[in-house]
Amino acid sequence: MLTYDVAVVGGGLAGLTAANFLAREGKRVVVLEKAKRLGGRAMTNDKNGVLMNLGPHGLYLSGDAANIITELGISLPGGNATKNIHIHGILNHAVHVIPTDFSSTMSSPLLPWKAKFMLGKLMLKIMRLDIYSIPEVSLKEWVDTEIPDPMVRHIFYSICRLTSYTNAPTLQLAKPVLKQVKRSLKAGVLYVDGGWDTIVQKLKKQAEAFGAEIVMNKNVTTIEHCEQYQIIQCSDGTVIRIPHCIIAASPKEAMNMINGAEHTSLRLWAEQAIPITACCLDIGIKKLPNPKHQFVIGLDQALFFTNQSRVAKLSEDGTLVVSLAKYHNPMEEINVNADKHQLESVMDLLHPGWRKEVVMQQFLPKLMVSHDFPHVKRNENPGPSIPEMKGIFIAGDWAGHEEVLADAAVASGKRAALEILHAYKMMLAKEG
Repeated sequence: MLTYDVAVVGGGLAGLTAANFLAREGKRVVVLEKAKRLGGRAMTNDKNGVLMNLGPHGLYLSGDAANIITELGISLPGGNATKNIHIHGILNHAVHVIPTDFSSTMSSPLLPWKAKFMLGKLMLKIMRLDIYSIPEVSLKEWVDTEIPDPMVRHIFYSICRLTSYTNAPTLQLAKPVLKQVKRSLKAGVLYVDGGWDTIVQKLKKQAEAFGAEIVMNKNVTTIEHCEQYQIIQCSDGTVIRIPHCIIAASPKEAMNMINGAEHTSLRLWAEQAIPITACCLDIGIKKLPNPKHQFVIGLDQALFFTNQSRVAKLSEDGTLVVSLAKYHNPMEEINVNADKHQLESVMDLLHPGWRKEVVMQQFLPKLMVSHDFPHVKRNENPGPSIPEMKGIFIAGDWAGHEEVLADAAVASGKRAALEILHAYKMMLAKEG
């Protein structure tokens, strides 16, 4: 029987964030990760010196994750992906410049004068928008009310897909998406040198410096809730008796781990979860045949292309890392072959002759983007505590309240840690 104050099950962004906040306050923390590597979806694959994230990854510079990582004293190397760049859009199998400033708006053939004025007014409105004044409506309902022009809607929906990695306007709550759009316009997005494994390793190093113990290849099979403590059992026979446990895993994994979970709020959170996936093609390439096309979004297709190497160092020999993603609609069936063909056709359109320059490829047909997101079918926000089981908490990309993606993972990890620290503070006050 090993003794700690808190066990964190899962070594992704949520689990590592929680471990940092707890260990920083002197709590004895162990992180149990079932895989050989930390990071979860934040892993970066090293392919002969070419560093590939799992699909395109950007950290919103004014988002929850960036702010919390900074709060922990961690700085990240890289560059702003949206600074000094021309954004292009694909419409009717043709490439157009997307209006993003006065000059490009005035010269863009995509929009008539009235629509140009409307787009500029919309972007200004979002920059000044009081996010908390937005009603609890779907993104589609908000857009239908605010944007009468069809082409301006196309452009705006493509920006919403880009910032939320989600293609479900009838399901998404408007407020979280608009918050992401505002952040992208305000401060931009960081592409990280060395890929997102840089974030993972910095969080790991910091947690260990605070005193946390991080164990890989440690698969938790069951968690038994008792009145004053939890008993964690691992597949290798390890047993941990512990007052507090944070499960930083998917809702399905959490349900399978916890005995009696079907009788708790966790069951509701798992049932209401709507997973989001994407088809991704990451390419290591010697050069881009058309250097003008660095950052491209689909206007009539739910897709995205970016050259992550434009501002981030992802290889030693100058190989560029570019990524394409198709955002799946959770209400539609997935056709892997059609998706791959579509992404390759996009590369043909943007960079004719690209195949001759390829060094390596990574195809992810159904990448799990997020296990849930803020949507109209949610009855309540998940976590951080499971009310029926004192001492058990949840965190992860699906446990966001009004956050999405990495912001949700990191913010939920901090929420769970702070609730545990508050419980200790109350206990000490009671004893004193």
